[in-house]
Amino acid sequence: MVTRRGAHTGIAAAAALVMVALLPGTVGVASAADVPAYETAPGATPITGRPGTDEAPRLEPGLHTDRIGRNEQKVYEVKLDAKSSAYFSVVAAPKPGTKVEEYKDRLTVKVQDANGSTCSAERTQSFHAGGTAYPIGDYASRDIGGTGTQCKAAGLYYVVVTREGSPTSGPAEWPIELGYVQEPPIKGTAPTAPRTDGFRTTTPPPRTDTDKRQVRGGTGFNDAGRVDTGVWRDRIMPGETRFYRVPVTWGQRLNLTADLPNSAKPGTTRFVANALGLNVFNPARGVVISDNFVMYEGKGAQAKEFTAPVDYANRFGITESAKAMRFPGWYYLEVTLNAEARSYFPKGTDLTLRVDVKGAAKAGPTYAGPAPGFTDTDPDGGTASGPQEAESGTLRVVAYAGIGTGVVLLTGLGAWTLVARRKAVGAAAVPGTPGTAGSLSYEAQQPTQPRQHQQGGGSQQFGPPQG
Repeated sequence: MVTRRGAHTGIAAAAALVMVALLPGTVGVASAADVPAYETAPGATPITGRPGTDEAPRLEPGLHTDRIGRNEQKVYEVKLDAKSSAYFSVVAAPKPGTKVEEYKDRLTVKVQDANGSTCSAERTQSFHAGGTAYPIGDYASRDIGGTGTQCKAAGLYYVVVTREGSPTSGPAEWPIELGYVQEPPIKGTAPTAPRTDGFRTTTPPPRTDTDKRQVRGGTGFNDAGRVDTGVWRDRIMPGETRFYRVPVTWGQRLNLTADLPNSAKPGTTRFVANALGLNVFNPARGVVISDNFVMYEGKGAQAKEFTAPVDYANRFGITESAKAMRFPGWYYLEVTLNAEARSYFPKGTDLTLRVDVKGAAKAGPTYAGPAPGFTDTDPDGGTASGPQEAESGTLRVVAYAGIGTGVVLLTGLGAWTLVARRKAVGAAAVPGTPGTAGSLSYEAQQPTQPRQHQQGGGSQQFGPPQG
């Protein structure tokens, strides 16, 4: 017979065990089942793309969810004006442990006009970590500006998403998250060439701060952990991908390094190609760099990236990585640990992230309308080091646990006691917990609604970061 006291104790113990597994810094045996799946925005609108344009559903600004099968094409209709640029992102997030093949399993997105002409270069992304599945994505755009004349008119356009796959890869459908965000024109004469003053291309040394701040990376864009300039510490499991977000404004650039430590298993000599990946996305979820992986053989490893400065005119540049640095706002860092690294790190490993936002903030252009997804101010309006942010992030983890493991577990007093004690001891040392997940609109899904500087006539003026 189970007594009421025994039942309460069991619930509390179960809840405590769940919370131990979820809280930052916890070490457990790593397997594909332990790796959390990509967290889509809770407010994203479900949509079902069609194979052709005749029955394509209408895509509205915001975030949407769909699924795509191997060697399947999905088409979505959009209605565009003749003034605003539009960006259509797609993120494919195969379940951790899904079998994928490098280069053969691919995701492509493009925008076409009513005549079937492609508006800008189609964008294709594939996997680069052996057979490890992780979120991949990019955007395609309809750009206003420049010297071309194609796709400038108002009317109906089509977003085409294609998944190509090898017959020997996993046959399951992939969840996809689609984003549609508009960029209004700027006031005055738009620049036609990127600024090159002070454009240093040699990668500077990484930060060497001795004070490592704690951060918990998210599963994707919607719950990415907040970081800024400094050295950050997290844990990562083999086969896992963690996302982080950092605010960058006009004239600034990112110098980034992700470090793996020496192996604690000196007898292991296995070579792991493409072991650690450090990829970067812009505020519209466009790829800045997506194939930045380094090898590991037990002696430590560093994945590095040094971006171009944020400049409106970068969109008219030459390289794709520079073109992507065209907006101020949240930039996203995606760190992936190859599943084959399990031979070195069977219980996961510490991860060091060195973030350096370099360059002085510069005055940017004035948009002729609201541009809530592209802000030059610190979107959180402050630093990420306060205890309040750490507490709110921990409670968000509790909320996610209620969804994934049953709300009944959260009624256990032991779980809340564990959280309270953890916060009391370490809240001030855990600044970068995952950000808020999304809502119905794309701009609202940005981790925190950015502050906007309003000028006369409803325009938005961009200037140096605040706080």
